[in-house]
Amino acid sequence: LAKFGKKVLLLEQHYIPGGCATAFKRKDFVMEVGLHEMDGLFEKDSKVKIFDFLEVNKNIQFEQVPELFRFVTRRVDFVFPHGTEHAFKTLSKKYPADKAGINKLFKLMNGALEEIAGFPTSKWKTALLYPILPLLFPNIVKASKNNLGDWMDKHIQNEDLKLILQGNLLYFHDDPYSMSLLYFSMAQASYIGGGGHFIKGGSQKLSDYLAKVINDNNGQVLLGKKVEQIIVKEGKVVGVIFKDAFDLSLSATEIYADVVIANAAVPLVANMLPSPFREILEKKTAHLQPSCSLISIYIGFKKAVKELGNAHYSTFVNGDDVQSLKDIKSNNKGRWENKTFIFVDYSQIDSGLTPEGKSFGVICAADYLAEWENLDVETYRNKKEEVAQIFFKRLEKIIPGIEEQIEYYEVGTAKTIQRYTSNPNGAPYGYAQTPDQSGMKRLPMQSPVKNLYFASAWTFPGGGFTGAIVSGFLCANEVRKSLKSKHEIEQIDEIKDERIVAFLEKRIVAENTIEIVFEKPKGFHFSPGQYVVLSLNNPKTNYLDLPFRSLSILSHPDENVLRFAMRLSASSFSKSCSEMAIGDRVTIYGPMGSFMLNDQNENIVFIAGGIGITPVVSLIKELKKRSHQGEVFLFYSNRNEVSAAYHILFQNISLTNFKYIPVYTETQSRINGNLLKNELQNFLDYNYFVVGTSGFTKSIQQTLITNGAKASSIKKDDFG
Repeated sequence: LAKFGKKVLLLEQHYIPGGCATAFKRKDFVMEVGLHEMDGLFEKDSKVKIFDFLEVNKNIQFEQVPELFRFVTRRVDFVFPHGTEHAFKTLSKKYPADKAGINKLFKLMNGALEEIAGFPTSKWKTALLYPILPLLFPNIVKASKNNLGDWMDKHIQNEDLKLILQGNLLYFHDDPYSMSLLYFSMAQASYIGGGGHFIKGGSQKLSDYLAKVINDNNGQVLLGKKVEQIIVKEGKVVGVIFKDAFDLSLSATEIYADVVIANAAVPLVANMLPSPFREILEKKTAHLQPSCSLISIYIGFKKAVKELGNAHYSTFVNGDDVQSLKDIKSNNKGRWENKTFIFVDYSQIDSGLTPEGKSFGVICAADYLAEWENLDVETYRNKKEEVAQIFFKRLEKIIPGIEEQIEYYEVGTAKTIQRYTSNPNGAPYGYAQTPDQSGMKRLPMQSPVKNLYFASAWTFPGGGFTGAIVSGFLCANEVRKSLKSKHEIEQIDEIKDERIVAFLEKRIVAENTIEIVFEKPKGFHFSPGQYVVLSLNNPKTNYLDLPFRSLSILSHPDENVLRFAMRLSASSFSKSCSEMAIGDRVTIYGPMGSFMLNDQNENIVFIAGGIGITPVVSLIKELKKRSHQGEVFLFYSNRNEVSAAYHILFQNISLTNFKYIPVYTETQSRINGNLLKNELQNFLDYNYFVVGTSGFTKSIQQTLITNGAKASSIKKDDFG
């Protein structure tokens, strides 16, 4: 729409654009959130024209993966190649008795893909052509009447072949007997015919570029802003009310527009509408079922996995209890020890995610919110760890030696997807792609309320990267047609983003450690101990990195600036921060976190490692302001005195009952139970604030509990 010349405002609740098309940085690794491989990018793929129009290929580099996938069971080890003809010959050679069935499936899939380009997207056109649809679109009509499992049972005899043909089912759905044959056919034909592709540097590159297209074409992208209400007047949508997603103290903003397009999950959109429009949309969608979710274990490896003998990009490992298509659904909902999973080895291509010599990979399987939603924080964390170890052991059997090469890992569940995208049930694919919820039976782009449209995985044509991209383009065309040449709403100026502030100064506060100071955003309120996401608007370099970090706030709320401290490293973010000039702009998203003081005069023990001291500085300043009367201990671990940031501050601070215990690991033992027992009379008498790396905080927590501290008295700030 921005390229069409329309004035566009994009409101996104997260501090990065993209939803599941994003990435995050851990240690040396840029970790891809959602993209394994994007289908197509050949003459039959509608994305090609969309990308040409948006000049995506001039700005984004696509890397083709070597083959569609490797498929592994106890009985079969098969590599599914790219290319329709090559795939047909390879499958027919291995399963000659089913050659006719393979041919029939390939003809159906490719026919549906070719026909979809001319298929009408509006229901009135479909109704008008209904009598002759079987003549004009025979493959679409055939496919729309069937589910994948039943069709295969009718036309394919060999059970292993059936499993291979839908080996990547989890890219779309979790059950072949409720999988729309139509959606599967179009997507799979595109995967086979055009191959799979990865975006070099991660899918965040594409999301960032599309946001740039809006900004460069007289539009505006506001991140960290959450729409709370959709404004309806005289029966039609005229705007939205949004708030800052993090600073809840800020007032809401009303904005008016000719059209509102909702990319959010449709059930959430209904909750934003006033009555009776909420009930109208709820009634229209009440019968629709969401898709399954996914668990992803993101892994950074010490070396390239391909050096361990793995030769394949995507490996689908079937559970031992899957003997036929009928076993797939129960397996996907079954025990982790036997659940079918995917391993993606990004070292097989030039992924742009890791430095030379290291690599990134993902283990992925079906997941469901019910598995996680009622667990407390500690149980949830422990269960994620348990599941990760189960999958590592299983992966070791496929790629011997891979376990010992794991440097870092992180687990994202259905609960994680729900947290970051707000999708109900953590459903990344929107409504499930069943025969009754796909094709022309899928929710249309135009809502029941005038001037409100949908463009997402939840609407036509469906989920996945291709589905969402096509949905957005089709919706843009619908909106373009609907908008009159004369705007009903007066054009607005760009909204001033008060979160964009200037860099003021930096100074060295310890060996290899700098303090950086920025203007404080207008109306910004925070509590000591909280953190923000600091995003560099124009980073000096962004090689193998992302231009943002979560940083604890060093300054006290009474100061009129924001201070942060960080260790210098070889990362592009660190280099960009160290090279900032006065006046350079950053965007502050926040505040976030609950690493905060209670109100009473409690006895407090701070235990910090390295740069983890940052939030403690603000917390101790707050205790001083309150004239805190309880005991306060600070155990501060560093390699040596010159690496201890704010050491002199703590030596000289005037706070009643405060004791500072620096620990230098070059010459002393690390913080341990004996040291703590020498200083603390009774571990039950204190509340604890522990901050540092994952290993540090976990070790300290265990030491405290072993010595009698209650788990409920321990707050942790774990920065990886």
